[in-house]
Amino acid sequence: MLYWLTALSDGGDIFNLFRYITFRAGGAFMTALIFGFIFGQPLINVLRRRQGKGQPIRTDGPEGHFVKAGTPTMGGLLIVGALLTSTLLWARLDNGYVWVVLFVTMAFGAIGFADDYAKVSKQNTKGVPGRVRILLGLLISLIASYWASILHPEDLQFRLALPIFKDVLLNFGFFFLPFAMFVIVGAANAVNLTDGLDGLAIMPSMIAAGALGIIAYTVGRVDFTEYLDVHYVPGTGEILIFVSGLIGGGLGFLWYNAPPAAVFMGDTGSLALGGAIGAIAVATKHEIVLGIVGGIFVVEALSVIIQVLYFKRTGKRVFLMAPIHHHYEKKGWAEPTIVIRFWIISLILALIGLATLKLR
Repeated sequence: MLYWLTALSDGGDIFNLFRYITFRAGGAFMTALIFGFIFGQPLINVLRRRQGKGQPIRTDGPEGHFVKAGTPTMGGLLIVGALLTSTLLWARLDNGYVWVVLFVTMAFGAIGFADDYAKVSKQNTKGVPGRVRILLGLLISLIASYWASILHPEDLQFRLALPIFKDVLLNFGFFFLPFAMFVIVGAANAVNLTDGLDGLAIMPSMIAAGALGIIAYTVGRVDFTEYLDVHYVPGTGEILIFVSGLIGGGLGFLWYNAPPAAVFMGDTGSLALGGAIGAIAVATKHEIVLGIVGGIFVVEALSVIIQVLYFKRTGKRVFLMAPIHHHYEKKGWAEPTIVIRFWIISLILALIGLATLKLR
């Protein structure tokens, strides 16, 4: 919205700053961060009054989690509200990619909100039936995948780009849509599975989004793409505004989610964040790189899949408990130790993912 102030510029005044993505990204970050600090505690107070007993705690979970009973959930509303406000304020609203990513984020956030509300109101851990969540997620991701694909340049539409092998474009045709749907839905549910410890999901989400934001800015500039020999996707640079809002809102939320958490993000936050990350990867044609920068989420999801399949086949467990962060809890690792080590791994994986821009 503030981009429109450039119409008042004669080329050398303060209004000219609003032309620059990096300036507006900084504005979006600060807007979302201040939003989080201002509205965080009031939101927590409202959630605590409305929810009473807070988020139900799994009876089969680690024993240390029972002390968290009564902690309110739906804190993801703070993240979603912060990034929505900052994006609408600072991004170019005539950019299609911004609306694709916002659509996925808000839609998955709505699914998560309904799930959290069902859990809190019924005081059980079941929430919205899994089949309903998956079907709605697939519908949202189908719309977003097709929307993003028709925004891409014609030579990139419905094609899969590979990191390192930069001259290779796999023409999937309309089979690209199921692949992109898998990326978005998979990312949303993987972040959701990761959200099991205070601060565990939010920092890797910010790190992965930050890496993809840098990629979005890079592939949206013709000079950078020519130098790095990557595919040029005009318009994706504006996604950096969204990512900056996500990181600012995420830090504002983390202020209250740091151990011991005053609020949980709930499915409202985790599904929204995961969907956003998946949508950015599809928009920037870096779906494979998402598997690297979001490696923590991949491992968390695989640990659940492996545990379930192996248990059904043999009646035995591979891990003490899944997702894998609970395995380390059962082994006696302190919660902050697990969280911080996962943060470190996420940062390393993000740097590896960014390195694929240069590797040929």
